[in-house]
Amino acid sequence: MKLAVWTYEGPPHVGAMRVATAMKGLHYVLHAPQGDTYADLLFTMIERRDHRPPVTYTTFQARDLGSDTATLFKTACQDAYDRFQPEAMIVGASCTAELIQDDPGGLAETMGMPIPVIPLELPSYSRKENFGADETFFQIVRTLARPMERTARVSCNLLGPTALGFRHRDDVEEITGLLSEMGVDVNVVAPLNATPSDIKRIGAAHFNVMLYPETCEAAARWCEKNLEQPFTKVVPIGVGATRDFIAEVASIVGRKITVDETRLRLPWWSSSVDSTYLTGKRVFLFGDGTHVAAAARIARDEMGFEVVGMGCFNREYARSIRALAKEYGVEALITDDYLEVEEAIEKLQPEMILGTQMERHIGKRLGIPCAVISAPVHVQDFPARYSPQMGFEGANVIFDTWIHPLVMGLEEHLLHMFREDFEFHDAAGPSHHGGHQPRPVDEAPVEIAAAVASSENVIWLADAERELKKIPFFVRGKARRNTESFASEKGLSEISIDTLYEAKAHFAR
Repeated sequence: MKLAVWTYEGPPHVGAMRVATAMKGLHYVLHAPQGDTYADLLFTMIERRDHRPPVTYTTFQARDLGSDTATLFKTACQDAYDRFQPEAMIVGASCTAELIQDDPGGLAETMGMPIPVIPLELPSYSRKENFGADETFFQIVRTLARPMERTARVSCNLLGPTALGFRHRDDVEEITGLLSEMGVDVNVVAPLNATPSDIKRIGAAHFNVMLYPETCEAAARWCEKNLEQPFTKVVPIGVGATRDFIAEVASIVGRKITVDETRLRLPWWSSSVDSTYLTGKRVFLFGDGTHVAAAARIARDEMGFEVVGMGCFNREYARSIRALAKEYGVEALITDDYLEVEEAIEKLQPEMILGTQMERHIGKRLGIPCAVISAPVHVQDFPARYSPQMGFEGANVIFDTWIHPLVMGLEEHLLHMFREDFEFHDAAGPSHHGGHQPRPVDEAPVEIAAAVASSENVIWLADAERELKKIPFFVRGKARRNTESFASEKGLSEISIDTLYEAKAHFAR
C-alpha cells in the first residue's frame, strides 16, 4: 500500500458508501476499526449534505482483536436494524477489517434478519472506489429487481448517479427534462434518492439510460440480460454527444424525435469573435475515463482547442482511453499518482488543464489555468445553483467553466502589460471604491535588479526580465525555459532582449 498526500479514488468501501448515502431506506453496516470512520467527512463537509451517511461502524479497537470481533459485528447489525428500521441492508468490511477475515456477509446471513441483507465482497487491495460503487449497485439490483409488466407509456431508468458525484444531481434534472421533451418518462432514478422498493420497480421500464458507466455499467448489463432492457451507450456531455444520445434513444424507442435547441448557446459562442482568440489553445485532460472522453470531443470539435495530452486514473478504462488518445495523436497517461500527472503537465506546458481537484492544485503551482471536469472534486464543485454537465444546458455550463480561466488569464496578462500606467500601478487604490485616487508613486521608482540569475547560471539582464513579464503568465515559464536552453546552446552567459526574441524565432520554426 502506498501513502499519498492526495488520492484520486478511495478504497472500495467508500464507493459502497457513496451508493448507500445516495439511497433512502438502505443501511450499510461496515466492519471497520476505529479510525476508518473518516469517510463521513467526505459527504458532510465536501458535498455539504445535511445528514450523516447511513452507515453503522463496528469500530473495533486493537484490544478487541484478542476477543470475538464476529460477535461485535452481529451486535452492530442488530442495533442498526432496531434503530433505523431500513428496508434493506448491505454489509461489508473496510480494507483493514478485511485482514481479520470475519466474513460479514456470512455472519449477517445467520442472524435471520426480516429484511434483505446484501453481502459485499470488495477486494480492498486490488480495486478502488469506482469499482466499489459499481459492484455495490450491481449487487443491490441483482438482489431486488425482478421482471415485471412494462409501464403503459415508454419509460426508462436513469442509472448511475451517486453521492459525491460530479454534478449528478443537476445532470439528473437536465436529462429528465430532455427525455420528457422526447416523450419518454423516467421510471426510476438510482441509486440517487431511490429506495429498495424503487429498485424492485426497475423492471417496469422499457430501457435504461447509463449516465455514469463507472458506477452503473455492471447493473445495466445485468438488466439487459435478465430484464431484457437495452441501455444507452452514449453519455450526453457536450453538444455532439447530446445529439447522438437523442438519436440513440430514438433508435431504441423506434420513432423519430426532435427537440428544441434554442437554449443551446455553446456553438455560437465558441465561434464568436470574442472566442476566436482561444482557438488552438493547447489543453491537457485528466480525470475519470468517461469525463475525459467527453471532454476530448468537446475540446477539439466544439471549442477548437488542441488536445496535447490525456489520461485517466481508473484503470478499468485504460484500454478505451489509450485507443482514444491514439485517435488524437497523443499518448495516454494511465496512473493514480498525481506526481506523474504533474510531471507530464510540466513537460507538455499546456495553456490550460481540464482535470480534477488535484489538477487544479497542480495548475496553481505551475501557473496554468485549470477547469474541473471530473471527480474527485472539492466543495466549490457542489454549487447551490443549477449547474449540470449533461444535455444542452450542460454544454452552456461547460463553455463558461472552460473559457473563464483563460479569459481571466488574459486579464492578468493585460494588467502586467500596463502595470507602469498610473491607473494600474501596484500602488494604486482599488478602482471600484468611491472617489478613486491613485496613491502617489515614488518619483524615483526602484530599478529592477540589473541581473537575475537562473537555475542554469545564465544571467537575465534587466531589460530582458522586464520584457519576459509581458508574456502571458500561463506560458511564461515555458518561454523562460526555452530561452535559457537556447542561450546555453549558443554558449551565452547573459540574456538580453535580442536573445529573448532570437529564442522565440528559433522555437517557432
